[in-house]
Amino acid sequence: MAQSEGIGGGRDNASVLEEIRQRLAEAEGYLNIGDARARKVALEEQAAKPDLWDDQDQARAVTTELGRVSDDVTRFDRLAEALGDADVALEMITEANATGQPDPGLEAELARSLENLERELGGLEIQSLFQGEYDEYDAIAEVHAGAGGTDAQDWAEMMVRMYSRWAERRGFDVEVDETTEGQEAGLLSATFIVKGRFAYGLLSAERGVHRLVRMSPFDSQHRRQTSFASMDVTPFIEDVGDQVEIDEKDLRIDTYRASGAGGQHINKTDSAVRLTHLPTGIVVSCQNERSQHQNKARAMQILQAKLIERARAEQEAEMNALTGDRSDNAWGNQIRSYVMAPYQLVKDLRSNAETGNVDAVLDGDLDEFIEAELRRRRSA
Repeated sequence: MAQSEGIGGGRDNASVLEEIRQRLAEAEGYLNIGDARARKVALEEQAAKPDLWDDQDQARAVTTELGRVSDDVTRFDRLAEALGDADVALEMITEANATGQPDPGLEAELARSLENLERELGGLEIQSLFQGEYDEYDAIAEVHAGAGGTDAQDWAEMMVRMYSRWAERRGFDVEVDETTEGQEAGLLSATFIVKGRFAYGLLSAERGVHRLVRMSPFDSQHRRQTSFASMDVTPFIEDVGDQVEIDEKDLRIDTYRASGAGGQHINKTDSAVRLTHLPTGIVVSCQNERSQHQNKARAMQILQAKLIERARAEQEAEMNALTGDRSDNAWGNQIRSYVMAPYQLVKDLRSNAETGNVDAVLDGDLDEFIEAELRRRRSA
């Protein structure tokens, strides 16, 4: 009896399995799984030493690297095991078909297994697209409302929610450090930290101006409105070591009363802190810690990360190495359009990735667009 059709429409299950086997073999190479196994053993030995935490910086470096190496090995081994199980299932299906007693239930189970394998393998393959020094780091994300008045400020708040939902889907943590409320609705700006492996590498694909077209809820005549908001991303480097030193004389430090949720001190004391680095003009703010001292410490971390990014960009032949293009937050500079009226479409103007499911994208379903942009960069 002929081999059952596979998940690819025109591919049978044997072909799909062979393709997955080849892709997994390639992943084993670019992830250096052999070296990772050896490194994992060495790191486990270091982590088991009783005096590990005598040097806390070294201990954190060891445990962080061990976690990342273990994650790569575990993901690869899980996929290899699933591939083996799929091979066994295919053999059983082939035998059943040969005896004239096909098993539809087993064939459906194999189809689901192959779909899961391809999806998980696709996620693993994204790691091959990361080549930047800071791609594995957490990310400092900043959203700023642009042209479009109240609609743009509402759009900025929608973008913060979109990226927060995206982060939740990936199991990342989101820490909001500062928000500036709009005059009537939404946000003028927001700064938040996304914590998770490859957060910066992934979100760097989202840097730029985002354009929203919809029937305005703030227009009494409910006319169509175009508004803009920008996304900027910086790698969050908590331990900068001697990479950057900031002279207090180069800082202007302003304190002000924080707004919004953030603990018992919010709206009662001038606990929020704004730092202006006078030589560069870089401004950072933090308001969501419980004390002025904590807010200043976090703002200093963000400022240091921004200065490191700036210094690195200046050393690169291309100014876009880490910082990307800085374009006006208005017409003609958007990287992606989100159209809700008169039709439904989200389209990235760099990679040409698109979907008609605008609601899903606004709810954080961004991986298709992020991956498409990372692949475009790799091939450029």
